[in-house]
Amino acid sequence: MGIHTFFTSLNDLERIIRAPGRFKFEEHNVAAHSWKVSQYAMLFATIEERAGQTINWKSLYEKTINHDFAEVFIGDIKTPVKHSSPELKEMIAKVEEGMMEKFILTEIPEEFQEVFFDRMKEGKDDTVEGRLLELADKLDQFYESFAELKRGNSDPEFAKMYRIALTKLLNIPLKASVDYFKNVMLHDVMSEETAIDVQEITRQVLGDK
Repeated sequence: MGIHTFFTSLNDLERIIRAPGRFKFEEHNVAAHSWKVSQYAMLFATIEERAGQTINWKSLYEKTINHDFAEVFIGDIKTPVKHSSPELKEMIAKVEEGMMEKFILTEIPEEFQEVFFDRMKEGKDDTVEGRLLELADKLDQFYESFAELKRGNSDPEFAKMYRIALTKLLNIPLKASVDYFKNVMLHDVMSEETAIDVQEITRQVLGDK
């Protein structure tokens, strides 16, 4: 028992592969995902801050870095499965929360437990920082699926992931961030040559807006 156990468990996140069970040109693990999410959130928090929002940077970094630690217990569950029903999503969240609580009480020294409970709780909420986490998390799903479609991965799962991520990104209530994504980044995405017609999928999603 101790922080040593927590630190060694971080290695497990490097071995948990995202979107398991599918052929991919590029494999991505949960540890790398968390680092990328923190980078995306840092940029979009800067955009929001320049637009007049007050950002709690400490909270933002804690939310983004820790947001998927519970996957060390249950692995990465495919997005279409996780979101197939609100009931299932809630059940998965409760399982993660229960296992995280047990881990903290069992493995984390008592003097650090309170801060771990705060840092490891669900980070996606109605705060600016929670919404930035949601945006950054979906942006990584967007880029992972885009990379597969660009190289010609014809598995329909990645087209579905791309649609889901893009739709959710465009609906996150962070106006400055969404405007930048839609008017700057998405323009760059659509200008790239891709083996599968990502431009058409993107136009279809934008047409539904």
